Amino acid sequence: MKRRSFLKQAAAGVAVGAVAAPAIAESTPSIQWRMAESGPKSLNTVYGGAEHVCTRVSELTDGKFQIRPFAAGEIVPALQVLDAVQAGTVEMGHTAPYYYYGKDPAFAFGSALSFGPNARQNNAWWYFGGGAEAMAPLFKEYGCVAMIAGNTGCQMGGWFRKEVKTVEDLRGLKFRIGGMAGLVLAKLGVVPQMIGGPDIYPALEKGTIDGAEWVGPYDDEKLGFNKVAQYYYYPGWWEGGPMLTVLINEKKWQELPKSYQAALKAACGEANSWMPAKYDAQNPPALRRLVASGTKLRQFPKVIMEACEKAAYEVYDELSAKSAHFKRIYPEWKKFRDEQFLWFRVAESSYDNYSFYSQIGKK
Repeated sequence: MKRRSFLKQAAAGVAVGAVAAPAIAESTPSIQWRMAESGPKSLNTVYGGAEHVCTRVSELTDGKFQIRPFAAGEIVPALQVLDAVQAGTVEMGHTAPYYYYGKDPAFAFGSALSFGPNARQNNAWWYFGGGAEAMAPLFKEYGCVAMIAGNTGCQMGGWFRKEVKTVEDLRGLKFRIGGMAGLVLAKLGVVPQMIGGPDIYPALEKGTIDGAEWVGPYDDEKLGFNKVAQYYYYPGWWEGGPMLTVLINEKKWQELPKSYQAALKAACGEANSWMPAKYDAQNPPALRRLVASGTKLRQFPKVIMEACEKAAYEVYDELSAKSAHFKRIYPEWKKFRDEQFLWFRVAESSYDNYSFYSQIGKK
């Protein structure tokens, strides 16, 4: 009797195993997605961030979830990534949401606003200051789920053919600038130009524009801007810590197994650390090379900085009257930013200012 009972139990176990194996296989299906990127393939930081996300998702899912990145222009132009994700042309994209401020100025909060937080402060806002929750309704209107997946750190102020010493020098200047900062500069007489990364050099070389900003020394050297413009200004007050974002078609996101969603979240989090670390490591030697090759490094005069800051707050008041999302997000964003600035003045800034300047003249 015991023998027959054992055989029945063993047979039942085999039957359960036969059912369980396919169920497990179904929970980890083979999925292939495409990711549209706003940066050119030549930049192993911005485009490299997209590649990092794709590689880590594959590794975390034993190769079951494959995402293939496509650089700007390979599927859609650099500034149409949001549209492609929303339409389902691609399942996801890697971009800077401020490119889409023309659709709604509140998209700029997903990247950077002029005189806004630095990279660490933006992370604090997104993860713990209500940033992700504040932005979610806007992204949902466009059929997307958003995760931050990269940051360049504070950017440079760009390349100019001539020196800019006064606000008057800005008038009539045709300047390539990303995001909503063009609205700020327009108040000072600049003619802002929104141009995707791959198209900036030709425009600068042909004289279609008088100046351009991109990111910083490492990327700018790769794109060759120093060959067509002599003066390199800092800081990029419009991008103190711009976030790059993975946008995912909401329907496709909901179809993903939970384990794949977790893998994608983890990969984006890694890219968010990977990218600024790479920039911080590569920018110093790149800047040395640029200066050695003849680039003239210049700091924006205080009078220009003050005029730009005044214009920025005028723009924010105007946008709050035009965009319900901007009006909803801006007060809490500014409150959080002001608190961050106060805290960083106490420890971070005082340490940085002493340590950085104490090294002048020392070996």
